[in-house]
This record gives sequence, C-alpha cells and structure tokens, in this order.
Amino acid sequence: MELDEPTERELRVLAKRRTVEARLQQRALVVLLAAQGRQNKDIAVEAGLDRRQVALWRERFLAGGIEALRKDAPRSGRPATITAEIESRIVQATLHDKPINATHWSTRTLAEYLGVGATTIRRVWQSNGLKPHLSRTFKLSRDPRFEDKLLDVVGLYMNPPEHALVLSCDEQSQIQALNRTQPGLPMKRGRAGTVTHDYKRHGTTTLFAALNTLDGSVISMCQPRHRHSEWLKFLRLIKRSTPKHLSLHLIVNNYATHSHPEVQKWLARNPRFVMYFTPTGASWLDMVERCFRDITDKRIRRDSFTSVQELELAIDLYVAHHNIDPKPFIWTASAKDILAKVTRAKAALVAAA
Repeated sequence: MELDEPTERELRVLAKRRTVEARLQQRALVVLLAAQGRQNKDIAVEAGLDRRQVALWRERFLAGGIEALRKDAPRSGRPATITAEIESRIVQATLHDKPINATHWSTRTLAEYLGVGATTIRRVWQSNGLKPHLSRTFKLSRDPRFEDKLLDVVGLYMNPPEHALVLSCDEQSQIQALNRTQPGLPMKRGRAGTVTHDYKRHGTTTLFAALNTLDGSVISMCQPRHRHSEWLKFLRLIKRSTPKHLSLHLIVNNYATHSHPEVQKWLARNPRFVMYFTPTGASWLDMVERCFRDITDKRIRRDSFTSVQELELAIDLYVAHHNIDPKPFIWTASAKDILAKVTRAKAALVAAA
C-alpha cells in the first residue's frame, strides 16, 4: 500500500491529534503502518486491534480513502419503527400542547396521549433536544437606559481603563447562621454526605464584597445591617485597601442604598470613585454575584453555625484563603452578542403574547 504525500500528512495528523476520537486515531495508525509494509498481525499488536479489524480497515481505506475511516458502515438490525409522521406528531404535541392536569408532559403521559410507547417518546425527545421536565428563569430588563448601561459595564470588563481598578461590588444580605439539629453523616462509597433538613436559626449577617476584575482578589466586610451607613463603611474600606494613585471604577446595582444622598456627598468628596450602575433587573451583569455563589456553595450551605460570629469568621477565612492565590473570572460575552440575544427574547415574547 502506497500513500501520496498529502494523504500521509493528513493520516499522521489524525493519528496524533488529541482532539480526534480514539477509534479514528486507531484507523489512521493502521493505514500508516500498512503503508510501511507491516503485516496485519504486527499492526494489530501495535494498534490494539484484532487482525480481522486491521484487514477490514485496510480494505475500507482502499475502497473509500480517508473519508471511509471517519464513519462506520451501516449495520444490520431491525429497521427503525419511528416513522417521520410519528416523530412529527410527538414534536408538535410536546411544543404546542399541554396535559389537562399539568404544566408539561412526561414520557408516560405523552405516550398515553398519543398511543405510542414511552421509550419512543424518550428517543424522539433526545434526537430533537427536547427536555420538557426542565425550565430556566429569565428576566428582560425594562430599564430605558439598558443599552447605555450595558455598554458601560461590559466595556469595563473587556477593555478596562489604564491606571485604574475595576471593582464589581454588591451585598449579599440575610445570610443565615443555621445550626443543624444533628451532625451530618460522612460521605462513603455509594452514599453522599448528608445534612439534616431542619435547623435552628442564630441570626443573619450581610456580606459586602468588591471583586477586583483584573486579578480576582476580593475585599469583603460583614455587617449586621444593610443601610447606607454600612455601605459608606465599605466604601471607606475599599479606599484604604487600594493604591491611592489609582482611580476606582465601581460596578453596582440600582439598590437605593448606593444612591443615598449621604453616599452622593461622600462620593463628591472622593473623586477617585466612579460609579457605574447595572440596568434594572440585570444583576447578572455584576460579576461579584459569581463570587457570592462560590462562597455559598463551597463554604456556607453544607456547614453548621452556632452563632453569627462563627458564620462571619468562616466567611472571612474563606476570603483570606481565596486572596492567597486568586483567579479572575473572565467575561467573554460582548455587548453586541448580549443585545442580539435580548432582541431575540423580546421578539419571542411578542410572538407568544
């Protein structure tokens, strides 16, 4: 078996590239070894295949070239029983009909409704990417200045100004110090770790946090309440914790605390601080929300706390450990892509109305 230079080069790429699936790598290796004059039994040992498989793929290559290696030949078996008409009925009913006593179909209820098997429903759903059992939340902002605010915030993420720090700031209020009524059972083989469903409340705290979008470090502070006075304390902490020669661009949401008259007076006396507000109903633009999720998932949700002080200590230790080797969150969605998605969502809402 002889190979021309372009074919041999392509086969070598397929045999070595990590992103190529393993079976295609094996087949390319079989052909390359065959071109070297190796016998089928030797090729089988090196490629990890049976001699009959080696002979098969050599024949397939001779008959159809590299394209014949990329796909398997049609196999024998029982012909498909799901006709195009049945599949169309299932898809249409899934998308446009609802059961009388529920908000969505299950495989069994739709199978009973259409008079087909539940397995048939499942296969059609999988092949068409339909998942009636799942739903996701969304919210379209009605802020009249949505586009302007979006461009400002995303611009700071993707093209931060020089000689400045971009800080994504917010508060997570009402974090409860929950004390589980019994110790949880440890994880072991075949069983997840457990926590009791009931608990005793020992008070709440509010976490103020500012995420440095450049390096991922966090400035944080816990306070018992969530008022403009606590927000001013946090702004002073940010002022003390950042280099004085850098201007500070803060991204915050539209909570009334952030625009209180006393806060406005303080900002006027501290021109280093430049405030950017996310659009109404678009707190997902505030990158610090991702930080709050990590703290909740990794440190708070599964633990038990006998006091607010114990809860605040746990949060402070988590942030301190995070800041030893912080990792930034990388924002990749451009303002153009977000606006296009919002336009499509508005069009879908109008069509559904």
